[in-house]
Amino acid sequence: MSLLDVGKLVIVILTPTLVGTAVVYAPRLWARIARAWPDRADREPQPLGPPIEQLAADLRRLLRLHDELMRSAHAAMLAHRVWAVEAAIGVRAVEAAQALDVPHRKPGTPGDLTRAELVALLHGLAEAGLVLPAAIRHFTKDGRL
Repeated sequence: MSLLDVGKLVIVILTPTLVGTAVVYAPRLWARIARAWPDRADREPQPLGPPIEQLAADLRRLLRLHDELMRSAHAAMLAHRVWAVEAAIGVRAVEAAQALDVPHRKPGTPGDLTRAELVALLHGLAEAGLVLPAAIRHFTKDGRL
């Protein structure tokens, strides 16, 4: 029996043991390496909220819904729903203002913005380049932003 034959025999005998050891200990080793590796998420800037495209689409949808509600039926019957839509518009407008660096007052609770503050915020967003519906009659006197 030559040295080469002995080497082959040792490889054949040790291979199942080495494979089994790798299966058992590899997850622990990878977990330890992952904990020791510096986290890349801490180094890269993270967005503060949803993408500006999503914010703009939500604002346009909510503004159209508000306009439809104000036109559809008696305002007293729709008061709660109109308030809820205006609160949602305010939340999305504040998020968009943060994303576009438009100066604004951050309300304590949703719906805390007055109508004048909401109108000023919508005008600021439009001036910053956010595309909003051209006719929002119940937020402005002349029906334009």
